[in-house]
Amino acid sequence: MQPNVLVFFTDQQRWDSTGVHGNPLGLTPNFDRLCRTGTHLVHHFTCQPVCGPARACLQTGTYATQNGSYNNGVPLNPDLPTIAKAFAGAGYDTGYIGKWHLAAEENSGAVPQENRGGYDYWLASNLLEMTSDAYETRVYNNDNEEVTLPGYRVDALTDAAIRYIAAPREKPFFLFTSYLEPHHQNHRDDYPAPDGYEEQYSQRWTPADLQALGGSSARHLGGYWGMVKRLDEAFGRVLDALKSLGILDNTIILFTSDHGCHFKTRASEYKRSPHDSSLRVPTLLHGPGFEGGRSFQPLTSLVNLPATLLDAAGIDVPDSMTGKSLLAEIRGDVKRAEGDDFIIAQISGAQHGRAIRTRRWKYSVSAEWTQTPRPESYTEEFLYDLQADPHELDNLIGRESFSDITEELREKLTAKLREIGEPEVPIRLAPARHSGQRKISLG
Repeated sequence: MQPNVLVFFTDQQRWDSTGVHGNPLGLTPNFDRLCRTGTHLVHHFTCQPVCGPARACLQTGTYATQNGSYNNGVPLNPDLPTIAKAFAGAGYDTGYIGKWHLAAEENSGAVPQENRGGYDYWLASNLLEMTSDAYETRVYNNDNEEVTLPGYRVDALTDAAIRYIAAPREKPFFLFTSYLEPHHQNHRDDYPAPDGYEEQYSQRWTPADLQALGGSSARHLGGYWGMVKRLDEAFGRVLDALKSLGILDNTIILFTSDHGCHFKTRASEYKRSPHDSSLRVPTLLHGPGFEGGRSFQPLTSLVNLPATLLDAAGIDVPDSMTGKSLLAEIRGDVKRAEGDDFIIAQISGAQHGRAIRTRRWKYSVSAEWTQTPRPESYTEEFLYDLQADPHELDNLIGRESFSDITEELREKLTAKLREIGEPEVPIRLAPARHSGQRKISLG
């Protein structure tokens, strides 16, 4: 029997908001529990730390420069193969609930049917942050009629997801539930947790990078942690619904997020940077194919997830998908070569950025933002030794003692960008800085 597939997708959630990544506040007992019984992708990263492009990558299994949605407001090409179309073609009911962010900006709420990525059931808003508030959830149905859902926004969407899951059907389902939380509420620039939650978590715990850099974390973390707590409670409710319906063991579950949050420390807003605070997100897989409590250690990317879900459901992965399935590697059937254990990220909106992250190193280049998919040249921006400096506080770019590792990472990044179809453009080297440290290499 074909498994059901459920995606529980959050927005702007840092990896260290979870207990399995060291958060001491007890915010995510349900996420943590499924990490222990399913497959925890320990080192998982977005390939595009911006809302719209990240979603385009997740719907298509391609990088933003491949699918064309390289910045917010650039709609997803309706002719592209998508994960929903692949599941529908394999006989699945497909449903989408929540935030879409892949139609044109003028469609802030209702999304024309041809721009819905191939989903059959629809209860969503293109820019949910613009059409709703914490206790005022407005979405649009298949007929583009406005629907107001009661309750706190997380709960309102969760209620809708449970109704979809529980509906009688003859076919398996693929349901994508896309929350806005813990993203900020744009028009107020705050993090509206459920009533009473912010007070529980204010001034309780601050991640080390934010302790060093500050930003807006002192003002916003209480609400942010409260939103994460309610999301995990909602996740638990969905799991309870699946269990009560007798389908939990035959449902593949993906929990992930589009990008993280640096709380105005790396730039004047919350994401769009090559730092782990923007790139690294909490991610797990659970259900058929992912049992056993695995902690999967190799670096993984959002672009891998569509192919992985299709593969686990026994569906052929479209040739159009750049991201490769992780299933065989998770099962232990194949082992990744050490030199292939890295991810890349493309950054847009505040800059044209490209970054490569290995287990130990982070290297990035950037150019001033223009409304085009790519610049004419890049300049080296950051180099971090993540082993010595896990919070990315000491930028090593330009230091002569690190010139060898910089060159190796530059070549590796350039080769990968060429592989995914980006035209090769020059990278201007950072000005040299003297230091007394010895030269070291990638190995």
